[in-house]
Amino acid sequence: MRPDDTHPDRWRMLALISVAELLGMSVWFTGSAVSPQLAERWALSATDVGWLTTVVQLGFVIGTALSAVLNLADVIPARRLFATAATLGALSNALLLLAPSFGWALVARALCGCCIAGVYPPAMKMASTWFRERRGLAVGTVVGALTVGKASPYLAQAIPDVTVRMVVFASSGAALLAALLVGARYVDGPYAFPSRRFSWGLVGSVFRERRWRLATGGYLGHMAELYSYWTWIPAFLGASAVAHAAATGAPVSTRLVGLLSFGVIAVGGIGCFWGGVVADRIGRAQLVNRAMALSGACALLIGLAFGRSWWLLAPLALAWGFFVIADSAQFSVLVTESVPPHAVGTALTVQVSIGFLLTTITIQIVPLLVQRIGWQWAFAALAIGPMLGIASIRRLQRLGTA
Repeated sequence: MRPDDTHPDRWRMLALISVAELLGMSVWFTGSAVSPQLAERWALSATDVGWLTTVVQLGFVIGTALSAVLNLADVIPARRLFATAATLGALSNALLLLAPSFGWALVARALCGCCIAGVYPPAMKMASTWFRERRGLAVGTVVGALTVGKASPYLAQAIPDVTVRMVVFASSGAALLAALLVGARYVDGPYAFPSRRFSWGLVGSVFRERRWRLATGGYLGHMAELYSYWTWIPAFLGASAVAHAAATGAPVSTRLVGLLSFGVIAVGGIGCFWGGVVADRIGRAQLVNRAMALSGACALLIGLAFGRSWWLLAPLALAWGFFVIADSAQFSVLVTESVPPHAVGTALTVQVSIGFLLTTITIQIVPLLVQRIGWQWAFAALAIGPMLGIASIRRLQRLGTA
């Protein structure tokens, strides 16, 4: 390693960013985690439950689109943007407790998604200011922390007699703590990206970068699979447990389903760290292609374990959870290396905005597939995303070789 990444505060600051990201993103799946209670309260269908996640994605898309058009990530200091967004995310998350109907609950979740658009992309940029040679590891660690944070509300399903109020207060409190940590302790590192004045044309200049377009193409294939998996794997595990119980007479353990639902998402935190270490060694494009190939294989195979023993299903679901997110941070690092330094914040924001817009479609496709072909085969369609993503990254590799 060259003597680039030698600042004595780099690991301490990466730890601070990662903890803040874990806490700040805990509000993301709050609505999904308490969906059983909300479904009982408002007599929701499976499609309605899916919307509890989809509207967060839509809100996030709106927030990132506004941030990109207004160049917020390149104009406002990252510390201020993160702290403000995390505070607003905590407050909007708490609005779920005041929702008198399902419609108002969707409004509250959309507002929450819009607010945390200022939490995710700035954190990746913040980590990149402290690392250059090992940027893959740094951003991978942040995305890993984000993954565990998103999974944390699912632990609620493993706690007896948990209430919606308890889950919402816990996640909002975590987001407020994240805002406090970053606002009080974070400073930019030695490789800070230069700020610039607002420009209407910055988004256009990002789109004109062919390397950015190809890196984003790979990211879109990854996102088409990722959030559909995260949203529906708890329901898949629950349905599999019921099918197994019907076939064997064994009782259904909702606590086990809740713990495994948390585990298959949280294990992605380890996957992100692994992806960062391997990417810094073999190259980011090589890593993302391998991870997408393995996660796509899991999508094709997991249906074969539906309704069978946990000893068969759990390892496959955990492997999918590991590889489905292991490459995520590396797409962001590819973007930081494909545009001029003054456009990095906007480029990251545009990338995630388009990616999350795509997820609003793919999340809703899964329940339609379940109705037609059943849980056993519905996830196999998600393998299309990684396949297309690999094709785009291979073009990026050929461009780099040329």
